[in-house]
Order: sequence, then structure tokens, then C-alpha cells
Amino acid sequence: MAKFIFKTKDASELAPSYDAVIIGSGGTGMSAAIQAHELGLNVVVLEKNEKLGGNTNKASSGMNASESNVQYEHGIIDHNADFYKETMKGGGLMNDPAMLKFFVDHSASAISWLKDHDIVVNDLTITGGMSRKRCHRPASLAPIGAFLETNLLKVAEKEEIPVFNEVKAVKLIQDNNKQVTGVEVETKDGKKTITAKAVLLATGGFGASKDIIAKYRPDLKDYKTTNQPGATGDGLKLAEAINGQLVQMNLIQVHPTAQTDNPRVFLIGEAVRGEGAILVNKAGKRFVNELNTRKIVSDAITNLNEDGAYLVLDQGIRDHAKAVDFYDSIGLVEHGDSLEDLANNIGVNAENLKATVANWNKEVAADDDTEFGRSTGMDRGIEKGPFFAIHIHPAIHYTMGGIHITPETKVLDTNGNVIKGLYAAGEVSGGLHGNNRIGGNSIAETVVFGRQAGIKMTEFIRENK
Repeated sequence: MAKFIFKTKDASELAPSYDAVIIGSGGTGMSAAIQAHELGLNVVVLEKNEKLGGNTNKASSGMNASESNVQYEHGIIDHNADFYKETMKGGGLMNDPAMLKFFVDHSASAISWLKDHDIVVNDLTITGGMSRKRCHRPASLAPIGAFLETNLLKVAEKEEIPVFNEVKAVKLIQDNNKQVTGVEVETKDGKKTITAKAVLLATGGFGASKDIIAKYRPDLKDYKTTNQPGATGDGLKLAEAINGQLVQMNLIQVHPTAQTDNPRVFLIGEAVRGEGAILVNKAGKRFVNELNTRKIVSDAITNLNEDGAYLVLDQGIRDHAKAVDFYDSIGLVEHGDSLEDLANNIGVNAENLKATVANWNKEVAADDDTEFGRSTGMDRGIEKGPFFAIHIHPAIHYTMGGIHITPETKVLDTNGNVIKGLYAAGEVSGGLHGNNRIGGNSIAETVVFGRQAGIKMTEFIRENK
């Protein structure tokens, strides 16, 4: 099958006016554009990078939802109240309650909305901090991010939604009443002004901005990042320039399992652990519940003071975590015909590794991790050769802080008042995740709040005709 290539518009084709301007072409921006377009708005999507999709392309595990039809098809009975409670606990009780409630209550409908657009995520896995399989992914087990982005772009192409790349928004325009009425952009043809009845910031976070990280978290300024280079907090700067309020900017998530040995950093998705992989130290021993929250697992790896740790798995786990095939194709995976071979190849104690895996397999069979209390991701042991390992370190992964918005995606100023005509959604916003984002919640957020932004912009425009 030929690879799908979305055809972006040339900057010369930019119209002087649209109903809604959407800044950012990731999952949030594309979900918003499709929803708003289908509600009758004339929309445009602007992307500063040459490549579309932003950090969405790098997401690998899946998207969380509770009480979904997919869960019922798999015999899983879940409850929104449990999803809410576990996410709130995982976020250190710092999540915005109203945003979180909206997110949870609309998670299942996000899965259904995607299915309505022939974007089917009907396989399930589990991520850290969750008690049930609520992380939805495609049956092919392909990484969720590129799968979602590609298919959203296919919908945009079919619906003839214009998307421009290499067009950077540099200024929000306001009228005398401080309502946002458009945006100034830089293109290869020079600066242009586009008027609009509503503007959505869907620009992602600031995980690749050394300056912003140094300002709010100087302790993390030397960490590597899993983010794409364009994640530099542009939307935050646009909002701040017109008195938009920022919240929880010091809350930056370090992901426990990133491959940082090369100049390009690769996230090793949580689904690998969700399907049964374990973490071992140089002594060949487990040292943490691998599916605790990202903060706890990251801290445990850092506290080893051993140049990271190793993720260990077998062919059976690999068969259920297809992203490993990609990691292997780019040289990130060590192999061993036996556990002893693997241990020798990665420089850990072979006898200890064999004993660790043997004990783990017993605990999986008994469904009881007596050592670290792990209760999820225990569907299979590590028994089927060949065996594999990936060297991992914690790396900056996600920025929980951002623009202060309401559950309606309306942007608030520093006095707590709504800035009319301006909306924000996705990682550019703050408050949903508290001090620790649960794996699988970011992609769900893009669809849930992307759709919400599309709906609320449409409502605003209809009310102000």
C-alpha cells in the first residue's frame, strides 16, 4: 500500500479571513478543525514546522477511555468514577477537578467519534497508575500517535480542510474590547494578517525549550527531551503577550523510559511495560513497580546512580508491543538467545538476571508481585526466547503546566476573566494532569478537548453573528 502523503497548501493561498484559525496541526488541532468544519465553520490549520503533527507523531502507547464500547467488547467493565479517581491520585490531587471530570466523562465518546471517522482503536493495554485496561490502540498495535495523525489528516483531506505548513503565528490581534480577532503570521512570502472570529492555540508544550524549562525548573535544564524540536512553548508566549494566565508551569514530567544514548532521543512507550516487561539494575535485579506512576518510576531509576537501567522482555511481550520492532530497526534493542547471553551483552549480572526473571515468572503465574506490589501488566511472563533489552534513562517528556483554560477551552487572563475569541487545548493548556500525567491521557486529551474547542468556537461564533 502506498504511503499516505498529505498535501499542504502553499502560503500564497492563505485567505485574508476565516471563521476559525487553528494554530498547530497535531491531534488537538486536527480534531478541532474536523469538528468545527463539520459544524459549518470555515477553518484553517497553521503549522510552523515543515512536518505536520508535532509531538502527536511521537506518542506510542494509546489513548485512555472508560466505559467505552471497546472495553465492553473485551469483557471489561470500567467506571468513569474509577478513571477520575486514579487520574486524580496519579496527579497528586493537583488536577483541575472540572477539567478532569469533563475529560473522563467524554473519553468514551472520543473513541466512538474516531470510529465514526473510520479511525478504529479497538485493542486495549494498560499504563502506569491505572487499574484496568483502558488504553485504546489500533488492532495492528501500531504506535497510536502517527496512526491518529495520519488518519485525521486523511479525514481533513477528504473534507477539504486547508492545512498550511511553514506558517508561524507570531502575534494575536485584538480589538478595542480585547477580543481576539485574528493572528499575524510569518510565511516564506513575508508577514500576513489573517482575521478570524475565533483562534485556537493547539501548539503543544514547551518540553524542547531550554529557556522556559530553565526559568521554571532549573534542576531539569540539562535533561534530554523526548519532544520534537518545535515544542518550544510558542502558544504560551502568544497568550502571555495579551495577558493570558499561565498555571502550574513548574510541573514538568520526566518519562522513566527513554533511549538517550544517541543524539536523537526515543521514547520507549509505556505499553512495553504494560505488556509485561520489567526493569532491572546493573545487578540484574528489579528495583521498582514498573507500572507505578511515571514520577515514582523515574525517581527510582535516577536514584540508582547507575547510568539508567534496562528494560527486559521476551518474544512473547514483543509480539504484543509492536513498537519494539521499530526500536530494533534503529538499533536500540539488545538481543540474547538466552537470558545469560542477554546479560553478558548488556553488562549485568547473569545469575541474578536469571533468578530475577524466574522469580518474576512465578509471581506472574500466581498473579502476586510480593516484592514490589505490581498488579497490572502481568498477563505474561518472560519465558519465550529470544530475549531483549533496551537501555533507558528518564527524560523530559511532557509539560503539565500551560495556559489557564476553562473546561470549555476558553482562555483566562491574569484576572481570571475570559479572553473572548481565544481558545486553547492540548498540551499548551495546564491543569488537567496535575503533577504527573498518566500514560495514555495525552492522546485522549487531544481528541476530547480538540473536539470541545471545535464545538465551543462554533457556539461562540453562532452567538455573535
